[in-house]
Parts: sequence; C-alpha cells; structure tokens
Amino acid sequence: MNKVKIELSFLLPGVPDARDECVERIRERLREHTGIDDAHISAADESQPDRLCIHFNPDAMSVADVRRIARQEGAKLEERYGHFVTCIEAMHARRASAIESRLGRVDGVLEAVVTPDGALRVEYDREVTSEGRIATALREWSRQTEQPRDDHAGHDHAHGGIFGPKSELVFAILCGAFLLIGWLIATFAELSEWIPLGCFVAAYVFGGYYTVTEAIEKIRARKFEIDFLMLVAAAGAASLGAWAEGALLLFLFSIGHALEGYAMGRAKRAIEALSELAPKTARVRRDGNESEISVEELVVGDVVIIKPDERVPADGFVIAGESSINQAPITGESAPVDKRPVDDVAAAASDPESLPPEHRAFAGTINQSGSLEIQVTKLASENTLARVVTMVSEAETRVSPTQKFTKKFERYFVPSVIAGVVLLLFAPFVIDETFSESFYRAMAVLVAASPCALAIATPSAVLSGVARAASGGILVKGGEPLESLGSLEAIAFDKTGTLTEGEPKVTDVVAADGVEESELLRTAIAVEDLSKHPLAKAVVRDGKERLGEGESGSGRAIPDATDLQSITGRGIQATVEGDIVHIGKDDLFTEVDGLPLPDSVREILESLEENGRTTMIVRRGDRYLGVIGLMDTPREASKRTIARLREIGIERMIMISGDNQKVADAVAKEVGLDEARGDLMPDDKVNEIKKLQSEGGVAMVGDGVNDAPAMASASVGIAMGAAGSDVALETADVALMADNLDHLPLAIGLSRATRHIIRQNLWMSLGMVAFLVPATILGLNIGPAVALHEGSTLVVVFNALRLLAYKQ
Repeated sequence: MNKVKIELSFLLPGVPDARDECVERIRERLREHTGIDDAHISAADESQPDRLCIHFNPDAMSVADVRRIARQEGAKLEERYGHFVTCIEAMHARRASAIESRLGRVDGVLEAVVTPDGALRVEYDREVTSEGRIATALREWSRQTEQPRDDHAGHDHAHGGIFGPKSELVFAILCGAFLLIGWLIATFAELSEWIPLGCFVAAYVFGGYYTVTEAIEKIRARKFEIDFLMLVAAAGAASLGAWAEGALLLFLFSIGHALEGYAMGRAKRAIEALSELAPKTARVRRDGNESEISVEELVVGDVVIIKPDERVPADGFVIAGESSINQAPITGESAPVDKRPVDDVAAAASDPESLPPEHRAFAGTINQSGSLEIQVTKLASENTLARVVTMVSEAETRVSPTQKFTKKFERYFVPSVIAGVVLLLFAPFVIDETFSESFYRAMAVLVAASPCALAIATPSAVLSGVARAASGGILVKGGEPLESLGSLEAIAFDKTGTLTEGEPKVTDVVAADGVEESELLRTAIAVEDLSKHPLAKAVVRDGKERLGEGESGSGRAIPDATDLQSITGRGIQATVEGDIVHIGKDDLFTEVDGLPLPDSVREILESLEENGRTTMIVRRGDRYLGVIGLMDTPREASKRTIARLREIGIERMIMISGDNQKVADAVAKEVGLDEARGDLMPDDKVNEIKKLQSEGGVAMVGDGVNDAPAMASASVGIAMGAAGSDVALETADVALMADNLDHLPLAIGLSRATRHIIRQNLWMSLGMVAFLVPATILGLNIGPAVALHEGSTLVVVFNALRLLAYKQ
C-alpha cells in the first residue's frame, strides 16, 4: 500500500480549515474509488499547513491517477458546497439562536452558526442555494424588524426595529412604562378597569414582540426553547387575570435580553477595534508622483510613504528610512521595534515572509519617529490584520466542548420542564387548592426553570476570552482550544526558532585530512545557497564571511549548484560541477550510496557534538571534505517564560528537537527545562507528541511551519511569530503574533481564567435554577422569580466581560 499527500488548500481552496465538513466529504468520496484504501488529514512539513494523505494500491492505480481523482472530487465539492461568513449586530443568545433557526430553514443551508456578538457562518449546498440568496434572506428578514441602514459591504443586520438597533431596548422600556402606568392607575385611581387593562395589554405587546418573533422561528424549526416557556408563562398569567405579573415577567425578560445584547456588543466592539486599526487611505508613490489613494487600491509592489505618528496602511518591507514601529496592536509587543531598509529589494520581494523583523511592517501598526518607505507585499484584503479579523470572526463560530454540553442539556431539559409543569397542573387532585392556584404555581415554575443564564454562560466567556486574546497579540481559533489550553499541564517546545533564536552561527569549520578549508566552505555554500533552512542560511552567510565575500580568481569563486533534493530529517543533496554533494547528519551517509563515514571524520563530529554544536558533514563524490559546526543561542525570553510557566502551574515541559541529544540537553539545561528529546525525525516528533497526549494531553509550541505535523497531533498547537506568516496563521490552534515566547504565559493564563469563569457561570446558572424551582413550588411569586432569574443572566454576562480586562 502506497500513499500520496496533496495540499488541502489546493484541493478545497474555499474550506477554512481541516475541521470543515467538506474534508470528511472528500475522504468519503475518495474511499469509494477502487484502489483507494483510506484518506486522512496529515499536517504538512514546510510548505502547507494541512494535507490530505491518500493510501492507495499501486497495483490498481498510479500516483497520477490518485492526484487526478482527488482533484476531480475536490473540484466537485468546491463547486457544490460554499461557505458564507459575515457579521451582523451584537444580540442576546436567544436572538442568535433564532437567526440560526431561520437560516437553517433556508433550502440548501447545511449548517448555520451565529454568535451573540454577531459573527455568522453558513455552510450551504450550491446546487440548491447561493451566497447571494442567503444574504438576501438575511436582509429581507432584517427589513421586517428594522429600518434599513447604510453600512459597509458584507455586514448585514438582523437586530433592531423601527427605532433602529436600539429598538429592543426601547420596546422593553415602553413595556415597563405601560406596566407602571397601569399598576398606578389600578392601585391609586378609581377609573374604569379597562384603562389599566389597556396599559397592561400594551405592555404585553411591547414586552412580548421580540420574544414572540423569536419563539415562532424556533417552533418552525421544531425547537421549543426558553422563549416559548416565557410566552406560555405570560399567557398563563393573563388567563388567570394576573395581567400585571405577566407584564412584569415580559418586562424583566425583555430588558434583561436587551441589556445582554448591549453587553455582548462590548465583546464585538473589541473585535471591531481590530478592523479599524488600518488607515482608510495611503500615501503612495507611482511613476515618481505622490498621491493619496484608498488602501483597497494598493497593489503588490506599490511604495507607500509613512510619516511619523501615522499608521502603516499595508503589509510590506522597508526600502528607505529608519524608524521604530509600535506593533502592539498586531503582535502585543510592549516595546516599539526598530526598522531599517532591506539590502536587496528584489530578493526581499521574492520571499518577504523570510525577512527578519527589522525589515517587515504590518498594516495597523504605528510609525514612531522617522519617515519610512515601504514596498507593499499583500493586498488590503490579504494582509495580516485582515486575516486576523477574519479568523477571529470564524473562531467565534467554533462551538466549545462546554457549549456543546449546554446545548445538549437544553434539548432534554426544556421538554422535561414542560412535562413537570403539566404534572403540576394536576396538583388539585392531590392537595387542597384551586386550579387557578396550581396553574399560577406551574407558571412560576416554568419561569424559574428556564435556563436563560445557562444559554449565555459559555458563549459570553468564550467571546470575551477570544477578544481579549486578540487585543494582546494572540489569535485563538475558537472555544475548543481556549478551553483545552487551560486544562493542560504539559507543554512540548520545538528547539530551533522557538526556544533558540533560530539564527544559528557557524562556530567551527574542520576540514578532513588533505582538504583545504576553503574547498569545504565553497562546496557547502554552493549547495546550501539553494535551501531556505535556517542552518543553510547561516552556512552561506558566515561561510562567505570566512572566505571573504569578494574573493574570486582561480579556484576561489563559489561554484554553481543544481538539482537540490531534500532527504527529510537527515540532509540534502545537490550537484556541483558534475559531482554529487551530500550534506547532513551522520545517519545520512548510512543510507546513500558511497563510502561510509571514515573514523577520522567521525572523531571530528563527536568532538564538536560534545561541545553542544549542531553538525553538518560534507561529502563531494566519494571525498569527505569535513564537518561544519553551528550553534544556535537560546532566546533571552526562553528562560524567563519557562520560569513564569512553572509559577502558573505548568508541571511538565519538554523540548523536542531534530538535533543530536547532547545539543538538545545543553539548550534545555540553559533555559531551565527538565526534559529534552533529541535525534528526532519529523515522524518521531509526532510519535513523541502522541505519547504525551496519551499521558494526559499536551500543547505543542513551534513556528507553525516545519513543526506542523507535531502541532496537529497535540491537544493544542501553538505557533509563535505568526504575524506575516500565512502558514503559521492557518496551522495553529493558537497563534502568538509576536516572535516572542513572553506571550505564552498570557495565553495560558487567559485560558485558565476563561475556564474558571465558565465554571462560575455554570454553577451560577444551574444553581439559580436549583434554588428557584423548589422556591416557586413552595409559593414564590412570578415577579421575584423573574427578577432573580433575569438578574442571574446579567450577572453571568457581566462576569464573563471581566475577561476583557484580564491581565497577567
């Protein structure tokens, strides 16, 4: 059985991540083909975040056949299924559920998720409907409940009424006003009883309008939820002549929901603040002339000019001027970062993601002291800021494990409440009381048992946590990683570029007997210049410096290398002046053809490794030229971060590395880690992570590129330095935007605080139900029951909003 891996983004470009339903669909379709045994997701190594691994019988089909079939099936799915993501107004949880129900009834909609802060995601069947029809359905429903509003493209509104977005609050206030007037007239004035009754009826109309519209949507979708319970209770009170108490119920219920919607708007505004960071216009130089244009008109290659105290309008790299940039809005870094021009504009433009931080700039960051000229590398819709805003919105629609539990709980709880209330109606057959007294008690129980606070307990905390993380330069992709990260007690770190600087330096160049150091360096430089690996870049940079950059002449020029091949986890191979050159670990030379490693070279290798060096053996043809030793220094933040993580209770921290065990041990000791596991191939790293997973769960911290397989296998994958890196942003469950480990304790601390608040909210909401149900059975009136019930809902929401102000 053979296997082939194909980039998921190539097969399904419209799919946001590997958790999408379309991924399961393509797997099922591929398994139906004769000769294909299995298909599963496998994170990539250095190029793409997710790949589809297809196992097939080589006797039945070729690799080309498998690729062709996969492309065909991917095209069919992409043609068939679409994803619609947008934003609407913030609202309370019940309104969000009603919109979900309405969208779910649109023909062709397979799944709809709406969050209280207005993030909306719909998956649909293109053969039945379209994105335009879904947007139109949403707009038409909006027009039924609100005045049309002019807003920016892509943002529909489904929350409001004749008074605009505050209509629900206005209706709730009018309900309260008519209730108060009716009660005052009934209590203190001797007027016709029809006058206060008319006031109470008006209170019913204003207080019940939104609840009725939402309940109708749910009932159409065959859902009986809290809105329905409240309406039954209000109708029951009215049937008993208790109009004032029924109106009070609707007033408190509607005012509570209006305030809940207002509170959730705070979390939404925290997200919207991100999208407002980038300026609307940019000062651009084209054909020698400067002009001001909309940022949407910028194209890749444009040169924009940023004056002091102005925001950077686009992602790019510095080509002129020196300054420092406040990157806190994107990366969360507290100190401004110094910027200077690149040495080679053409080379920088060809691979901008590999540029060091001192050359790169991101949209939405703030220039400080000097003027800068930046060459644009990404369109406005594709820059880091735009991607973060989009991903945060999508993250909010990812349901957390606790949310799944509460939704499941509600599905069984609400019918149970209705059944219990029906039983209470038969109380007169058991105890000595009138039917109206039993009916009143049953309605009070109905109110008391409605789990309103439970419905918003988790979403409010998750949304606030995601918003707070985003403002601190941390992208958390939904409730699941946010909750999971806070429960883990083990973290695995990649070494190179995570715990270390990722910029190794050549420390030793030891030529074999009879070989000149210059020949060893020129051969190594020629081959490594074709690679983008950090070690390769160090060999080229430091090797040229040792030779003398300008050296030329007979035998001194750097030769050309061709036909680079990567031998995964062991080294590389290329052709130099007709000779096959191999560079890599000692394991490489036991696998490739040619003479084995001589003892003299092995002695050099072991001596360098004893001193904590990362080593490269160079062989040209059958001649061993020698060994190059490199050292990658630990980051300043590593030791500080490890110590801080121990303080907040992370008990086990492990480093995993492809480097030899002695190098791994040396780095681990320096940064304060207890365990280091070296000599690991990419597959070995995955196995180590799986082993740690089986021992209770683990988070994996890496750069999101060559660590992707291990990160995908962990409970939570955390990518560092994700700003400007498409692969890291797509790969990770949690992305630290800054290339700085200092933000890791914040991410874990925030996750733990979120879990803590979710638990508090669940206890509060369930505890209130547990208290009110027996209290109402024993005689507590509807009024106090509603006040306590709605009060607990608001307490839960505002408790969750505390996360917006979370500090380490």
